[in-house]
This record gives sequence, structure tokens and C-alpha cells, in this order.
Amino acid sequence: MASGNGQIQGRESAQSPTPAPRRIVLLGATGSIGRSTVDLLERDPERFSVAAVAGGRDVEALARVARAVRAEFAAIRDESAYDALKAALAGTNIQVAAGREAVIEAALRDADLVVSAIVGAAGVEPTYAALAAGRDVALANKECLVCAGVPFMRAAAEAEVRLLPMDSEHNAIFQALGGEDASRIERMIITASGGPFRTWSKERIAAASVEEALNHPNWAMGPKITVDSAGMMNKGLELIEAHHLFGVPAEKLDVVVHPQSIVHGLVAFSDGSVTAGMAAPDMRTPIAHCLGYPDRLATPTPRLDLAKIATLTFEAPDFERFPALRLALDALRAGGGLPTVLNAANEIAVEAFLDRRISFDGISRHVAEACEAALRDGTANPPESVEDALAVDHIVRERSRSALAGHAASGMLTLQ
Repeated sequence: MASGNGQIQGRESAQSPTPAPRRIVLLGATGSIGRSTVDLLERDPERFSVAAVAGGRDVEALARVARAVRAEFAAIRDESAYDALKAALAGTNIQVAAGREAVIEAALRDADLVVSAIVGAAGVEPTYAALAAGRDVALANKECLVCAGVPFMRAAAEAEVRLLPMDSEHNAIFQALGGEDASRIERMIITASGGPFRTWSKERIAAASVEEALNHPNWAMGPKITVDSAGMMNKGLELIEAHHLFGVPAEKLDVVVHPQSIVHGLVAFSDGSVTAGMAAPDMRTPIAHCLGYPDRLATPTPRLDLAKIATLTFEAPDFERFPALRLALDALRAGGGLPTVLNAANEIAVEAFLDRRISFDGISRHVAEACEAALRDGTANPPESVEDALAVDHIVRERSRSALAGHAASGMLTLQ
């Protein structure tokens, strides 16, 4: 955005002594962010009503969520799951639909806030539809800004809507900014736990198993995000997101490894002062901040006891052992469509790793080759629209699937 508080501040909510329930749309209702959001919504049913929920393939989980929050509409992306979802919600007044258009319909339901928690590039289209239609969005899908940051921020500005950061790091930075303009920022720092491989050698990381990569020490997340965290690609994607969200250039963005996951983000200002966003590692804290903004909700999350914690430590990231972070930083600095390429190639490579078709270090090697190929043939040209970004995403995914098909766990790859 143009300034440090532009789209996030947006229009002010009207205040009244007896406000009507805040209407929520929850995209990605069955994932880890979705489940945490549901926990908070269930605790305060008089404050919130749920216009729609959407999920990918898990019919039973989506039906449970829809019933729990008394949703008006439930959409599942898998078209073949329509009959199963309809049967699961029989006897309720909940409307049911299936397919890509159904998820977009959910995003466009009349609501005060759309929570975007769909994992990966699948969340780009419905989230953009909500923004363009004038809905405030709580963003937990970093791929929206990684894939199509320029058109996304342009749409938010044109529609004069809030784009609230729901990731713990960006939410901490948003609070630490205190409304300051981006021109007063010397450095913006997001923290990384270091994941399960923080102290491992490069050789041991390269040979890590799926089970080892999914064994995160601090956070309970979905498999794709957990693998990204293990290789620190997650931090790279978050830096790209921060660049667009806060309007801060790449040279002012940084990462520091903080194993305790207590400090989530820091902002250093031109006068030498530094503010930090701190909280126990529980996603319900940033979710609650977005759900209630500009008010604050009471939550059941653990409270910090710094005397009990006693020690907070910080380390510089190791680009040699975690090359994915370097790739993401290079993509951020290069700009254009390279972040879109990086994200698409990474999603397919992580999928291949989880399917045990490539080694852990094969993920970053594949992403590097995909980026090089896109630079050679012009695929990485700047996307002018979300449609352009999704077209690049599609091309890179098809190339990646072809390159990875049939490869053994050695991760030896060739992209034409």
C-alpha cells in the first residue's frame, strides 16, 4: 500500500450502543486457521453471525463447522462432493453448493468481514472477488499477495476496504506499527522459530523424512505450511507479503530466528526506537484481533509470563542450510512475476515431497530451476491483473508436475 496504514485502516466502522452481530464469511473453514476461527466464533455467538463457510474436500468437517456456527451457506470446492454435503446438512436450513463458483459465491455473501484462510493459490480468486466487491478481508492466505500483490493492493485501495493481516507475524507488525507511516520505518523484522531443523546440518536436512519435517516444535499447522516452515520458505513468502501489505521495500525487510516464538514481529523506526508484537504461540490471538478490530475480544489464549519464560534468544538465518529463504528473497528483489513462479513451483514440489516422490532438499532445487526457466522464457513478466497471475501460476504448475513426474526421491530434476 501507499503508506504504512493505508488499506489496513480503511473506512471506520460505525459505532452504536447495541450493534448488530458482525457477519462473517469463513473461507478455508476446515483448516487449522479455520478451526481456530470457529473456536472463537462459537464462544461469542451474540457478537457474530456466519453468512457462509467454504472448504476444499472434507465434507464431514465442513458440515460440522456449518452446523456449529449456524452458517447460512456452505460451499465445498470439490464438485463431486455436493451430494455428500447436502446429505450431511439435511434437516438444517443451510444452503449448499459445490465447485469453484460456489466458493466465490460464498466469498461474495453479504458480510462485514471475509476471513481468507484457504491454503495456497486456491485462495487467490475468491479472496480477490471479496475485495473487489467491497468486503473487508482478514488475510491468512499469504499466497494472495505473493502471487498477485500489485493487483490485490490496487483493488483494496480502489474499493476502500480494510485488508487486515491475520498471520501472526504480520498481525504483530500491524499492531507494532501503531499507525506510523512507512517512511519512518528503518527496518521491519519478522521472526522464525527455525522449525524442526534449526540445529540440523545441511546434510541431515537434505535427507529429512516427511515425519521429521512435519514435527514442528511450536505450532500446529497444516502439512503444506509446516513443510514450508521446516525449510524456511514460509518466512520468504511472509517477507513478500509484508512488502505489499505495508508498502516497505525489500531492503528494509529482514528475518531473525527466534526459537521461543514469543516475539512475532518488530518495527525499527528512524529515531532508533523498536516496537515488538509479542504473544504466546496461539493463532487465536491474531485471529481475535482481526475478528474484533478495531475493538478487542477476550480470548482463552495463554497469557505471557516473561519471568517464567526467563530467556528469549535470537539468531541470524542460515541461507546455506535453508536455501528456500534465499530463493524467496531473490524473487522479492527481482519482483515482476517471479514471486508467482516461486509460489507455484513450491506448492507442487511440497506436494511431491509429502507424497515421498522427492527428497526434502529437492523442494528448493526444483523451485530454483523453475525460477530460472521462467526468467529464460518470459513467464516471470509482471502480472498486470489477478487473471495474469493465475495464468502464470497454471503454466508453472503444469511444468512442475511434468518435471517431477516419475522422479525418484533423489530429487534430480530437469525443467525445459
